[in-house]
Amino acid sequence: MSIAGRKIVSIRDMNDIEMAREGWDSKATVLELDDGTLLYPSCDEEGNGAGALFGHKNGQGILVMANG
Repeated sequence: MSIAGRKIVSIRDMNDIEMAREGWDSKATVLELDDGTLLYPSCDEEGNGAGALFGHKNGQGILVMANG
């Protein structure tokens, strides 16, 4: 699966159904793409919980969204 060329159509908090599906007790930020793909940060590669979303702008590191 490739997400190259997809566009972000929504940035929102994870809902209760999505949290239950992942077995998480905290919400992550969800990036919803134009093809229905949902992307969200995890605290590790095993998906053991929600994580924070980081990025860079103009050479500066920024915290984009944090779980909460």
